[in-house]
Amino acid sequence: MNSKKIITFAFVSAIVVLIVGFIGCERVQQIVQPTVPQMEAVDGEILVGAVYPMTGPSSLASSPLEYGIELAVSEINNSQHSHVKIKLITEDGQSTVEGAVEAFNQLIHEDKVSVILGPGSSSQAQEAFPIAHQNQVVAISPSSAASGLSAISDFVFRTNLTTGVLIPNGVRVTQEKLGYQKVATLFDEVDLFSRTSDAELREALTDNGVEILTAESFQTDETDLSTQFTRIKALNPDAIFISATVGDISDILIRGRALGVPSDIPFIVNLTLSRDLVAAAGDAAEGAITFTSWDSTADTPGNQTFVQNYSMKYGIEPNIWAAQFYAAVHILAKGIADAESTDPKAIAAALAEIRDFETILGPFSFNEVGDAVYDPIVLIVKDGEFEIFE
Repeated sequence: MNSKKIITFAFVSAIVVLIVGFIGCERVQQIVQPTVPQMEAVDGEILVGAVYPMTGPSSLASSPLEYGIELAVSEINNSQHSHVKIKLITEDGQSTVEGAVEAFNQLIHEDKVSVILGPGSSSQAQEAFPIAHQNQVVAISPSSAASGLSAISDFVFRTNLTTGVLIPNGVRVTQEKLGYQKVATLFDEVDLFSRTSDAELREALTDNGVEILTAESFQTDETDLSTQFTRIKALNPDAIFISATVGDISDILIRGRALGVPSDIPFIVNLTLSRDLVAAAGDAAEGAITFTSWDSTADTPGNQTFVQNYSMKYGIEPNIWAAQFYAAVHILAKGIADAESTDPKAIAAALAEIRDFETILGPFSFNEVGDAVYDPIVLIVKDGEFEIFE
């Protein structure tokens, strides 16, 4: 894993003095920092791009993302306590890697943004993050979760918890309470998040003494899973772990139950099960468990106010993706305010220093590689609603 760098900036008589700072012991290389433009030089306004799927299979999640961003930007721009003002420019990631790359290039080279929120998926982030690095533009992905991606560059960060945090915690919690001894896994072999999640799941399950009867795979948007579920059902596992994209997950739950997987065998889903997907899956989602990073009922700072304001403004309750993009905008605003600059290098350095910042996700920090640090959550679906798994 590559090291990440950090610079602490001091402004003395309009001369920038570089001081090399360290976050942990791994950030040891300097980033050469030019004279930093102050917020007042552009009336406090900073161009921020947002890349999320407005078309394609993952577009069903686009409205919550858009609403979460919109609500946060409105709060920041109207705040009496901050000089940060955000001008948002959105681009369609098209639910594809190619679409995300195209959107990043458009925002960087045509729109001249300083920061990009996105992209959404891990597969997209793997290809788009190097573009941000090459052009020294900050990229913050609020929803990608595959391990290792933030280490691509000092300019990239993620506010969602990674699978390296979610999976070991989720396996420990569920195995302790359910006592499963033999399980099956089902994963999308094309999607990076799903593929790496399954590998991490199998490692965590093995470490907890659980036998993996089979690891079945499929391809994104594959609808006929009869072969996979027939094999799984014949092995009679205690639980079935699913790693899949947002666009596939509700269909997988429906298909599994329709193909005869008994309701006493729980589906356990890593991260991608959200409130709207539970509604779409109906009875097939009952009893499903998910390893996740946000809960609408949590008493984290500002969370209940966020849920109330979002519900009142948009007429629906927020899901995890709305919450993640909302939180990411506020974390970005914290970085801009701390940097006292619209320069991407200064913002990246300030973001890297964030520790225990109060957010709806809980006290939030970035670790030494730019990944999020806060408490993971395990939820279960009961009567069509999420509850804390306990």
